[in-house]
Amino acid sequence: MTALRITPLAPALGAQVTGLDLRQPLDPAVVDTLRAAWLEHIVLLFPDQPLGQDQQLAFAARFGTVGTRATPPDRRHEQDDYDGAIMLVSNIRDDKGVPIGSLPDGEMWFHHDMSYRPEPHKATLLNAVELPDEGGHTKFANMYLAYDNIPAALKQKLAGRRVLQIYDFAMTEKVDIDGGLEAYQHQWQPIFIAHPDTGRVALYVSRLISALIEGLPRAESDAVLADLLAIAEDPAIGYEHVWRAGDLAMWDNRCSIHARTDFPRDQRRLLRRCTVEGGPMTAAAA
Repeated sequence: MTALRITPLAPALGAQVTGLDLRQPLDPAVVDTLRAAWLEHIVLLFPDQPLGQDQQLAFAARFGTVGTRATPPDRRHEQDDYDGAIMLVSNIRDDKGVPIGSLPDGEMWFHHDMSYRPEPHKATLLNAVELPDEGGHTKFANMYLAYDNIPAALKQKLAGRRVLQIYDFAMTEKVDIDGGLEAYQHQWQPIFIAHPDTGRVALYVSRLISALIEGLPRAESDAVLADLLAIAEDPAIGYEHVWRAGDLAMWDNRCSIHARTDFPRDQRRLLRRCTVEGGPMTAAAA
């Protein structure tokens, strides 16, 4: 514990953790300290952690049951020896031109991971293996602060309402819900959730996945969502991470959203992703 240091990265969220080698066994007291820091800072960054797949999964398992990715098996490119636990976030193709991973090139809009499932995964862990010379940064935003910044009248209007979360594994394109929902993974979730561990209230909408507010006409729903997204994506409540090879980031999907900046298509990018299972989202008390 004497070597462990936790240093805030930005005023809104994020902390860097140094003094640990995550390839080695960790004392339970250290894991407890990391869990508390994760709940406090939302995003933890562990630099200089060149983990193998087994080592990354073993570390994730210290925080709960390792999750299975939501992408259907017939839409995955990865050579999967881990029952869907590993996603390769990559634009690299093999010698036959076949992608080795998922979410290949370009920007990705802000989102919560798996908010379109009945029990979204609570944590995502991403380990940087190979990076472009520029771009491909990950931006995070604090949804506790987003909730705090919503005008009181709008909070009152939306209290107890739900939002339709729907996704078809695109990066900068929403599902056209006018064509029906049956073909897509979707879930009605509370707009305002009570975090199960901290008890704090967080906004639970995102540009990529949130489609419709329950009980509002479509035009009004679209206008209100636009207002909420402007609040959620305010840079003042965010942190933008510039990756270095060996970085491991771990974030709380219940109280943050994240996005990816563009990067050159002719440069290779490879990060290894896994998750930790969560539970149902609980509406905050009205």
